[in-house]
Amino acid sequence: MEILKDIKLNNYSTFKIGGPADFFVIIEKKSELLEVINWANKNKKEIFVLGGGSNVLFSDMGFSGIVIKNEMKGIEIVSENEQEVIVRSYSGELWSKLVYFTIEKNLYGLENTFYIPGTVGASPVQNIGAYGVELKDVFYNLAAINLETGQEEYFNLRDCQFGYRDSIFKRVLKGKYFILWVEMKLKRKGELKLDYSDIQRTLNERDLVEPNLKQLIEIIREIRDQKLPNPAVLPNAGSFFKNPIIKADLFEELKNQYPDLKYFVNNDEIKIPAGWLIEKCGFKGRRFGAVGVYEKQALIIVNHGGATQKDVLELVEQIKSEVKDNFKIDLEEEVNIL
Repeated sequence: MEILKDIKLNNYSTFKIGGPADFFVIIEKKSELLEVINWANKNKKEIFVLGGGSNVLFSDMGFSGIVIKNEMKGIEIVSENEQEVIVRSYSGELWSKLVYFTIEKNLYGLENTFYIPGTVGASPVQNIGAYGVELKDVFYNLAAINLETGQEEYFNLRDCQFGYRDSIFKRVLKGKYFILWVEMKLKRKGELKLDYSDIQRTLNERDLVEPNLKQLIEIIREIRDQKLPNPAVLPNAGSFFKNPIIKADLFEELKNQYPDLKYFVNNDEIKIPAGWLIEKCGFKGRRFGAVGVYEKQALIIVNHGGATQKDVLELVEQIKSEVKDNFKIDLEEEVNIL
């Protein structure tokens, strides 16, 4: 383990934006993490934990503390019975590798989240989700290291206070813990969630009525490849905004004004696709200097080359302002802005 100096963060972000970190270290095991925490506390340096870099927009000025690049790997089954299996994954693993592991074991629960970029450690922070499934639906337990004390602590489902793309780790505990591992409770038998329109359309195209787990994740991979830009080709941070949840009275008002309004209803919550709102405001496919809105999915802001955080944030504010003026809805960023 070596603590490096002045490492450019744009090389560690799928957005390809960011100045230098004063200090930077790659850790692969708990003992190295504890050593770095001790060093940071002794030298009074702020810590930022970096996973896959797929959901972060770094400052153009960089980071004045120490960035810990998480490379802690490993996936294992920790307990099982005839109905359920608890799988533990260390936080530096790629999320899609974990999902594929569960598919290979013929376990149900994570399949709709396949191909979400990033690492396992970010999953409880964001309460990641896709196609009607969220981490909280299968979450069991996690272990995390307190960055101030170095102590290992455990969080159950209630402790995490999960919400839509939200958790206690994004609010009162933001930046205070390093997540070591996450455990999920998965089922040996289950029903696939296939009711999203993109999935249904692809099933119809393939004349598939009852896909198996492997067929479903291939369908999801295909859908995501068609709708989302490859960050290696066109740098981006995935979905930049959360899909807003609105009240019934505003929904009725918007439905009368926009008969083509897109929406989802889940547990009495009315969710409006942020991409639809942004597209309706005329941003889809438009370029603003070095940044722009992706031509196939208005939820994604892209870096056409040489963009800065300032460029992105100016476009973000313009989008939020137009959506507020037109729909009375406040968009909220999903990307972590540092």
